[in-house]
Amino acid sequence: MDQPHERIALFIDGSNLYAAARALGFDIDYKKLLEFFSGRGYLVRALYYTALIEDQEYSPIRPLVDWLDYNGYTMVTKPTKEFTDAAGRRKIKGNMDIELAVDMLEMADNLDHLYVFSGDGDFRRLVEAVQRRGKRVTVVSTVRSSPPMAADELRRQADVFLELEKLIPHISRAGNRQPIPASKTSGAKSSPEAGTDEHYSDDAFGDYDDDDEFADYDDGESQSA
Repeated sequence: MDQPHERIALFIDGSNLYAAARALGFDIDYKKLLEFFSGRGYLVRALYYTALIEDQEYSPIRPLVDWLDYNGYTMVTKPTKEFTDAAGRRKIKGNMDIELAVDMLEMADNLDHLYVFSGDGDFRRLVEAVQRRGKRVTVVSTVRSSPPMAADELRRQADVFLELEKLIPHISRAGNRQPIPASKTSGAKSSPEAGTDEHYSDDAFGDYDDDDEFADYDDGESQSA
């Protein structure tokens, strides 16, 4: 159980969290998310990790990135890398696992409880390393999608597994979608495109570009992280 005096931080794997929410058929309201977790302890930092395609004239995720940057989140971004596979197909890679892992290890000594928003099994050893420092780790993902987004080994390692579906009443935006077919989510964790703008298509992020939306979340109301 969370303690009000705990120093907590959120480490959000943007593409993985988006894929999990999309599989459950809802869009995340990031202001609500920040407020919800601020009530679980002293929120030191909320970090959001995503890769960006720099040479695109318009990026569908850019409005969200800009909004988060002005409203209490620490953005950790890097340019995507483009390559051609053996079949001659253009591929885009934008993995943020290393950045997230380094930040967790560097910040762990100044925190009591770390929240990892990802179901990627590659983070199991990272969670174990942080726990050896006497810290608690909660994994936020879902096993209610088909297939499950949260790797079993990560769930077993975490001190607490927080099912994303149970957070829908607290962090969802209006106008939720239907869950996408399982065939489209099965590669979400390991896809080389994960973390790129292509991965964030058809996601309602454009809503964050609306003038009235920004007016609702002005600097006077933004949450400090």
